[in-house]
Amino acid sequence: MPHDRAAIALSPAEVAEFLGTARTMVLVTTGPDGVPDPVPMWFLLDDDVVWMRTYAASQKVRNLERDPRFAALVEAGERYAELRGVQLTGRVSIVEDVDRICEIVAGLMVKYEGLDPGHVGQVRAAYRERAVKQRALRLDVERVVSWDHGKQALG
Repeated sequence: MPHDRAAIALSPAEVAEFLGTARTMVLVTTGPDGVPDPVPMWFLLDDDVVWMRTYAASQKVRNLERDPRFAALVEAGERYAELRGVQLTGRVSIVEDVDRICEIVAGLMVKYEGLDPGHVGQVRAAYRERAVKQRALRLDVERVVSWDHGKQALG
């Protein structure tokens, strides 16, 4: 059954809600051989900006230093009528700021590990020494494509 892509697209508020509750984003960079290199990543949404952290010596950082373009995907749903997703494309800014990296690590611990938000300051302070070997990845999104096949069923 053909469908109108616009009819199943998520609104900007729905995209933000979906990304805010999603667990894993597949980040795709371009490997040294030109082949797409997808990796699952934990991420934060902070003021509508997607942030991740990784080791400075990681392959994804090397890929992004060579070519900052990315694609990313978050999806959910078991059956066709439940499929929802957001695809982001753009460029990644590699951020070396230790304070920002510590903020991201603490935020990831709240989101994924159940850290009490009251302990964020302690985690940021404790992580500073390790943060120098890491990088923050800021996804500068140029294009968003989204879908919710449940909307098709409603139409």
